[in-house]
This record gives sequence, C-alpha cells and structure tokens, in this order.
Amino acid sequence: MPPAPPLRLALFEPDIAGNVGTILRMAACFDLAVDLIEPMGFAYGDRAMARAGMDYTAFARVTRHADWDAFAAQASGRILLLSTKGAVRIDEAVFAPGDILLFGAESRGVPDHVHDRADLRVTIPLVPGRRSLNVAVSAAIATAEALRQIKGWPQPPG
Repeated sequence: MPPAPPLRLALFEPDIAGNVGTILRMAACFDLAVDLIEPMGFAYGDRAMARAGMDYTAFARVTRHADWDAFAAQASGRILLLSTKGAVRIDEAVFAPGDILLFGAESRGVPDHVHDRADLRVTIPLVPGRRSLNVAVSAAIATAEALRQIKGWPQPPG
C-alpha cells in the first residue's frame, strides 16, 4: 500500500471538466489524493477532462463521493476551504500534513453549510476589482504554498 499523501484536494460539485483534468494532472505529479464531491456538471471521464489531464489521470488517487455528506463523513483531516470569502490570507494560513484543501464549484462556490464545516477559510488576495481566479489556478497556488510549508515536495530519487 502506498504511503498516505501529504495533502488531499477536494472539489465540491465541480462544473468544468477541463479544470478537474488539470487538477488531477497536478495531483498525479505530486502524488496527492483528490476527492470529487458529486454531483458534477459533466460526466466523469468527459473528453475535456481527459484532454486536460492527459495520461496523468491514470496515476491520480481519486475518490468519488455521492454528495457532501458522504465526503464529510469520511474526512479525517482539517478541511481548509479556499474561498473569495475566506477570513485568512493564504500567506498567513498555517498548513499541516493531512490537510484537505477544499475548492468550490466554479459557478457558485460552496453553500453556507460547507463554509460552516470548514476548519479554516483561506483566501488568495487579489488586486482590488478582480473577482476570482480559475479553480485550477487556485488549486495550484494553494497546493504549492501548503507543500512548501509542510516540506511535502517530492524528493528526487537516490
């Protein structure tokens, strides 16, 4: 059995297959687990997801959950919600091994009960007048900062 990944990425009801494919590719490159919380706005395995993820999706550690309740029932780490409504700036957030980085649906984020369940709500500061980043870009920024803090970057062989 492979070792537990240092982080998990969770996507709440994602809308866009290409973003999921991009995140799966990134997660595969860093050997991170991904939780997909359904329903999704596309059929799993959609061609756009495969195109963005390329052949990397075969290496991704993916767990699909029927809904939020199913995901929340098995979540064993702290849930850190990345949100434009976050209370803590990403450069002030403290990440720990085993954290779950949660990202909302591209079109609507997450509902209040998901916000309420998060252990920490984190925002990526933007210049005034800009609404948000693409979810895959946000996932990459948050993953990089979390891996940096926990010293979780993959080690070179030998």
